[in-house]
Amino acid sequence: MSKNNLLFTHHSSLITHHLFMNRSPLLVIFVTVFIDLIGFGIVIPVLPFYVEGTKFNATPRTVGLLFASYSVMQLIFTPVLGRLSDRYGRRPVLFLSLLGTSAGFFILGFATTLWMLFAGRIIDGITGGNISTAQAYIADVTTEENRAKGMGMIGAAFGLGFIFGPAIGGILSQWGTHVPFLFAGGLALANATLLYFVLPETVTPDHPARVSAATGRWSQLLAALRQTRLAFVLTIYFLFITAFSIMTSTFGLFTMYRFGYDAHDTGWLFVFVGVIGAIIQGGLINRLVKIFGEWPLVITGALLFALSLFAIPWTGPHTGLLALLAVGGTFAVGNSLATPSLTTLASKSAGAGEQGGVLGVTQSVASLARTVGPSISAALIYSGALTLGADQKPHNMSDHSVATTFWAAAAIMFVAFLLALYFARSRASEYRDATATA
Repeated sequence: MSKNNLLFTHHSSLITHHLFMNRSPLLVIFVTVFIDLIGFGIVIPVLPFYVEGTKFNATPRTVGLLFASYSVMQLIFTPVLGRLSDRYGRRPVLFLSLLGTSAGFFILGFATTLWMLFAGRIIDGITGGNISTAQAYIADVTTEENRAKGMGMIGAAFGLGFIFGPAIGGILSQWGTHVPFLFAGGLALANATLLYFVLPETVTPDHPARVSAATGRWSQLLAALRQTRLAFVLTIYFLFITAFSIMTSTFGLFTMYRFGYDAHDTGWLFVFVGVIGAIIQGGLINRLVKIFGEWPLVITGALLFALSLFAIPWTGPHTGLLALLAVGGTFAVGNSLATPSLTTLASKSAGAGEQGGVLGVTQSVASLARTVGPSISAALIYSGALTLGADQKPHNMSDHSVATTFWAAAAIMFVAFLLALYFARSRASEYRDATATA
């Protein structure tokens, strides 16, 4: 073999190694989160119809509690899984969490009683720490300058999950509302198999995360959580996800009550929202962060989200589908601007040794919000309907309970907007004072 051929072979191997180490892991993480979010997207529009069917005959309050049971388990176990990923690696935690998701969906699909429904959601919740672990993986392989792009990739997976998940759920529900859950279980099992064979580990024996976790340095994690910036980020994130979960747990019931839509119709509405989210988070968010910074995007996103929630009760057959799409589009833009920006800010608040723990706590805060949100929506819809004597109306809903529920979510989101605005301005003031002193 000639010298030139040897050089070419050497350079080719280096390029292949570079592509595998820097591109392939992120691609696998993207596929992992995408497939996982397809299952999440299937649940949102289909679950209310599934549990309110003749087999279970559940009330709206039960629907809210079912959503909340999943989130309670995530609240408890996500920080634990995040810290375990610091100590034992991202790959085994991701693998086991996907197996748990698969088992939870299969139990949900084969359920014959309400307790089986709750068992399926609880099992999925216990092992559902894969999003924070995936975020920690991205933090391992990206710099702070490109962190928003990596977190935006997870946001894009969320968006695409909302495109394909609700569409798949709506289509498959025509053969039975249990069928989408069986499909999601099989998909999660295939996802776990893919991850097991192709995802390299990032937490090496000398990685700061493993060193910190192995020596029991929870104090480092606690010190990171005491930071003012992280406290604001977690508070705003909690309010954001609370409002988001009120919307998602109620939207299917709302379209069924106000527009007469079924799971198939509602699924396509989430497809529309997902397309917008994928475009912004997959292609635009990194450029926007570099131009404006994370906090302006959080502020703008929170305001748009609040406005969209406030407008939902005004939509109906009299305004037409176009108004509902406009509200959904505004919500999608607001969510896509703020969510990856918040997770990026949380990641930047911690060192390399605390990524799994801090991002686990971040997702635990989200799980708490997903517990509070559906509980609020279930209570407002149920009590609002009874107050007006509307319990004979379909799904125990009324115009008053719809307005109360979505306006409560809008108020929560507006508080998040004010907090983000206050913190951004106070930080700008501190920066100006420090510059003047210097």
